[in-house]
Amino acid sequence: MKKIFITNPENTTALIARLALGIVLFAHGAQKLFGWFGGYGFSGTMGFLTGAVGLPYIIALLVILIEFFGALFLIAGFATRIAALGIIGNFIGVVLSTHLNNGFFMNWAAQANKGEGLEYFILLFGLALIALISGGGKASVDAAIAGHSKTGKHQKQFAG
Repeated sequence: MKKIFITNPENTTALIARLALGIVLFAHGAQKLFGWFGGYGFSGTMGFLTGAVGLPYIIALLVILIEFFGALFLIAGFATRIAALGIIGNFIGVVLSTHLNNGFFMNWAAQANKGEGLEYFILLFGLALIALISGGGKASVDAAIAGHSKTGKHQKQFAG
C-alpha cells in the first residue's frame, strides 16, 4: 500500500499540477457540498443530479464527495494518485453524460441551449494525469508517508 504514495519529493511540476487542479476543483466541490461560491449546497445538488441528470443516489453522492474531498487531497498532496483517479473517473462521466456533443469551446457568451465544450475538461484531464503518474511531488503528504528526506532520498528505517 505504501507504494501508492511513492513520489519524487523534489518534483515541482507535480506540485504545480496538483495545486492548480485542487484549487479549481475545491471551489466546484464546495459549491456542491456547502453551497459556497454561489452553489446550491448538498440537497440542491443532489436534487439536480438525481432528478434532472438522472444519476442514481450513490453516483450523485460520489460526484459531490470526489469533487470536494478529492480537491482537498490534491491540495495537501495526500493519496494524490487515488484522488486523481477518482477525479478522472468522475469527469469521464461528466463529459460523456453532458458535454461530449457541445463542441470544443466553453460557452463564454452564454448562448441559449448551448452547453459547455470540452476545453476545460482537456485541461482537467491533463493535470489529473500528471498527478496520477507523478504522485504528490514536492511539499506533499505522500512524500512524507513514503519516507523521503529533504534531499529526496528514501530514508532507511533503523531499529533500536
